[in-house]
Amino acid sequence: MKKLSIFFAATMFFFSICCACNAQEKNVIRVGYFPNITHSQALVGLANGTFQKELGNDTKIETKLFNAGPSVIEALFAGEIDLSYIGPNPAINGYVKSDGVALRIVAGATSGGAGLVVRDDSGIKTKDDFHGRKIASPQLGNTQDVALRGWLKDNGFKLKEKGGDVQVVPIANPDQLTLFMKKEIDAAWTVEPWVSRLIREGNGRLFLDERTIWPNGDFVTAHIIASKKFLDAHPDIVKKWLAAHVEVTAWINSNLPEAKNMVNAEIKRLTGKALPEGVINDAFSRLKVTYDPIKSSLFNSARWAFEQGFLGDKMPDLSGIYDLKILSDVLKEKGAEPISE
Repeated sequence: MKKLSIFFAATMFFFSICCACNAQEKNVIRVGYFPNITHSQALVGLANGTFQKELGNDTKIETKLFNAGPSVIEALFAGEIDLSYIGPNPAINGYVKSDGVALRIVAGATSGGAGLVVRDDSGIKTKDDFHGRKIASPQLGNTQDVALRGWLKDNGFKLKEKGGDVQVVPIANPDQLTLFMKKEIDAAWTVEPWVSRLIREGNGRLFLDERTIWPNGDFVTAHIIASKKFLDAHPDIVKKWLAAHVEVTAWINSNLPEAKNMVNAEIKRLTGKALPEGVINDAFSRLKVTYDPIKSSLFNSARWAFEQGFLGDKMPDLSGIYDLKILSDVLKEKGAEPISE
């Protein structure tokens, strides 16, 4: 009987330890982001502990680095991440491909920071000079690729594959810089810090700051998406993440010199190489960190994507792509101006 009691006590002790371990590990948020200036809140908030402080010790943050939006969507579809910083067009594609069930946009992250850079010795002075030119974008169907194709169409240009004389070539950002220096491309529509690097290192000139084609200069470059499944199951965790996101956004805007240093330190830690001071200063001068999702610009980007054949034969219904209630609740609790839902 005594042996049985000891066995029972040992069993219960083991069971209690297992339960305690499970309780500690049951709250996990898996977050994706890029080692990029346009994902500054993720870089800063993870580095200085703001996200972990807001979530508390009972929630573990697992992070995953990405270099392209489509990879984020694949990971979300596979159930590998719960929330991510990402550009607008991959989010649109993910929403459409999943028939609106996979994800929701829950907050903004960055506005601006993109543009059309031309080689200074290319002879391009006006819009008319783009006839017969080769222009790079970072990736087929990505946010800047769609913006470039939309801008060309809106200005009366036709692509070579459609009987025109302008060639758009999707080329990874580092390779764009190399081809600029070799004079093998005439221009590139890209995002920071590559806009600044093409100018400073590739003998480039900013032909068009994308802010100039949007109302008030505001357009979404990056925002936060959440898995619909995770959002429904853990709205409390998403709320804490967004509360920290709003706090980090305010801190960056109020402490820009320190924030730039922190962003650059994280980029160096994650990629092995920091950005030159001039590049990071130029890049931040052309973008704005924000929690405003800037909804109107996303719908215009979707129109461009549809017109270029990236969204199928029918313009998709994107009316359900946003879920901003949690963000609005966070802003109200912080006494900040609410975002239109």
